[in-house]
Formats: sequence, C-alpha cells, structure tokens
Amino acid sequence: MEVANKDMEVDNKSTFADLELTKQPKMNKFAFAFAILASLTSILLGYDIGVMSGAIIFIKEDLKISDVEVEILVGILNLYCLVGSCAAGRTSDWIGRRYTIVLANAIFFVGSLLMGFSTNYAFLMFSRFVAGIGVGFACMIAPVYTAEISPASSRGFLTSFPEVSINCGILLGYVSNYAFSKLPVNIGWRLMLGIGAVPSVFLALVVLAMPESPRWLVMQGRVGEAKTVLDKTLGTKEEAQLRLNDIKEAAGIPQDCTNDIVQVQKRTHGEGVWQELLLHPTPTVRHILICAVGIHFFQQSSGIDAIVLYSPRIFDKAGITSSNGKLLATIAVGFVKTIFILVATFLLDRIGRRALALSSIGGMAASLATLGFSLTIIDHSEAKLGWAIGLCMTMVLTFVALFSIGMGPITSVYMSEIFPLKLRAQGVSIGVAVNRVTSGVITMTFISLYKAITIGGAFFLFAGIAATGWVFFYVCMPETRGTTLEEVEWLFGKLVGWREDAKKMKIKEVNANA
Repeated sequence: MEVANKDMEVDNKSTFADLELTKQPKMNKFAFAFAILASLTSILLGYDIGVMSGAIIFIKEDLKISDVEVEILVGILNLYCLVGSCAAGRTSDWIGRRYTIVLANAIFFVGSLLMGFSTNYAFLMFSRFVAGIGVGFACMIAPVYTAEISPASSRGFLTSFPEVSINCGILLGYVSNYAFSKLPVNIGWRLMLGIGAVPSVFLALVVLAMPESPRWLVMQGRVGEAKTVLDKTLGTKEEAQLRLNDIKEAAGIPQDCTNDIVQVQKRTHGEGVWQELLLHPTPTVRHILICAVGIHFFQQSSGIDAIVLYSPRIFDKAGITSSNGKLLATIAVGFVKTIFILVATFLLDRIGRRALALSSIGGMAASLATLGFSLTIIDHSEAKLGWAIGLCMTMVLTFVALFSIGMGPITSVYMSEIFPLKLRAQGVSIGVAVNRVTSGVITMTFISLYKAITIGGAFFLFAGIAATGWVFFYVCMPETRGTTLEEVEWLFGKLVGWREDAKKMKIKEVNANA
C-alpha cells in the first residue's frame, strides 16, 4: 500500500473517527451483552490452567508419575491448543464466528468428561488433547467476535472481556482445587477436571442467542443482516451506516450497491489468506504480523503460566509447606488477577494500549527480578526467613497484578484489532498459536529449568525476557486506541518509523475538526 493512498483514505475516514471520539457515546447494551456472552468461552482456558495447578498434586500421588511426566501433562494442553487455534481461523471464515464458539464449547465438553473418567496417564493425555483443541478454538474466536461486534469507542473495554473470563476461570479452578481437596485422592482430582464440562454446556446454548458478526456477514454478501446487527450494536443509524460503508469497502463491495444480499467476488472462506500473511505480505501486513507474534511471545515467555500453574511449588520453595496453605495462597493469586483485570477494562480506552503495555511489562520485569532475589536468599539460607517469604509472596501477587492490568488484556485486545478484515481470523490464529506454543514450552520445562539453574535463576531469566519485551513494544508498537478496525491498518507499514504516519493521521483529524 502506498503512503499517498493512505492519506486519501484517512481523509475520507477521519469524519467517522471524529464522530466516535468526540461524542463519547454511552455503552451500547446489546454490544455489552454480546461481548460478555462471547467472552465467557475463554473461561474454559482459565479453568484448565487454574484447576491443573492443584489437581496435579493429587494426580502425581494417585498415578505415581515423575516430575517430567508432571510438567508434560501440565503444559501439553498448550501445544494441543495449536491444532484448535490453527483450525479455528479457517473454520470461523467458513461457518461463521458464532457457530465456531458453539463448536469450541462442544469439544471442550467432551474433553472435560474424558479427563474426569481417565483411568491412567495415557488416557489422561488423550483427554487433554481433545480438551486442548476446544481451548484452541475458544482462544482464537472469542477476541475476534468481540472486536467485530464492538464500537470503536469502547472496543478496548469490551475486547478485554476474554481476558477477564480467563482470570475468572483461573480463580474458579483454584477454588475447585480447595473444595475437592478433602475427598479421597482418586476421586478429588477427577471431579476437579470433570466438572469443567458443566459451564461448556451452558455457554454453547447461550451463544445461540447472539447475532453473527456483522463483518463476517458482509464478507458473505449478507449486507442487510449486517446492517441490522450494526443498528443494534452502535449508537445511531448514521453511525451504523458509516461503519457499514467502511466494512463494505474492506470486503470489496461497491458503495453504490444497496442490495441486502450481494454477490461477493473476493475470497471469503480464507482461500489464499496464508499466502498474503506469510509468503507475500505487504509492508503493512509484515509490520502487523511482527507486532502480533511479538506481543504473544513476550506475554507468555515472561513466565505468567509458570507462576499460575506452578504456584504451589513456588510457595513450597518459599517456605509454605502445608497443602492447605499452598492452595489458599493460590486462591489469593487468582483473586488478585481477577480484581486487577477488572481494573484494566476501564483503563484500556482511557490510557491506551501502548502506555499500559509499557507500564505493565516494565513493572513485571522489576517484580520478577525481586522474586528471583527473594527465592535465591531463601534457597541459600538454612534458617526460615520470614521477611524473604513475605517478599516472595508480595512479588508473586505484584507480578500477577501488573500482568493483569496490562499485558494480559492488551494482548487479546491489540491482536483482535490490528489485522485487516480478510486476514483477521487467520492472523489471530497465528498469534494464538505462538501464544500457546510459547506457554507450552515454558510450562513443560519449568521444573527442569529451575532444577538446572535454581528457582531464583529461572525468575531472573524471565525478568530479562520481560525487559527485552519492553524494548520491543517501545520500538514497534503503535497506539490503536479510538481508531476503527478499518482505520487501524493505516498505522502500520514502517516497523520503526510508524510514529510519522500516526502523527499525520492525528493532524488530519485535527484539521477535519477545525
């Protein structure tokens, strides 16, 4: 795409951006409700992460498995997610966003039941494969649908809901661990895992009450249905018409075409998209893809899943030895994560994605370094040091709070809004794949890592990765707050010179207002 063309397009679209940014419309109740329903699917991933942190204690005791088998069992679901997230992009372009959410819940339902009835390690591994495919579908489709249904003025708030759901799921998993921990070992962990099938049934049913994504409808030529959805989810009919015009342009439909159903000539089921993303990307798409892969990589490689999944082991290393004490401490972790993700939902559209990301990952690096220091002191001390244990607990809670207020929600929000319409589903699936593979590598090697370089050394390593992530975000990541999904791509194209284009867009918006 040429810069001159960008300037012409921005002139035509600045009026709509001004409409959304200057009026600050009230939250649309339909968009709010639909975003919540779609985002609840992400509870599936959160619950599995939370419940496995405690269930693995009892699984190890019951099935008599080694530490290597423990870390493989805990982390393998993230690699299994890769299958689901890669398939979900094409599937959602084929059957629609809504039915893909239903499919995600159905697959996870089967996986949860299988985990609950697992009789040995091999059966449990197969069950997690099935559940992992469902989680991969959910991770990809929830943010995509939410972004496509949300007004630009509240998109940051609404598209942070999937991360809120993940944190609620983690907290529920921790509570489930504690609730069933008093049962016989061979029954308790099976109930912890199997009960995850219950919410998936409810979610699959309520999703049917949601409308289809208006952007997907336009890609199928169903313009009349798309306009009906936009009229519901945006503030005024004028705003809905402006948004529809932008979507039609992105889908290659002439503006003078007013039919409710039109013949779309462009590829609408994902054909050829992989070539445009990976083999022959434009400078804009290349910049977007680098940012998408980078934000997902640094989110997970900073060690969040290691802390969430292995928090009982970390607290054991810190000096908390009782099973009840460790499980209650993990509930505190889940509670803090949930509280701060709720705070983040109100900051994304006020402070912006970039500022929150930089503040969050900078604080994470500092808290990880301090956690590494406290664990190193405890590891080298023969006496029990109360202050070091307190510092360790404080840094774990600080880390998850900083993650939840920034890097947690921003990753899904940013990812779901930067890709052009025809590349969005597959682009998001690439990001989710990177996210889950990175998480899988971290969680499947964490025990071996801290045995090799000490528990403190592992967190010093995570701190260094987080610091590198701060530099990456500062150099490469444009701010997207307040722009429509159709305008966002104009911010990309120059990996380190994007600020110039962003300033030009701002100047044009100011001139349009004058």
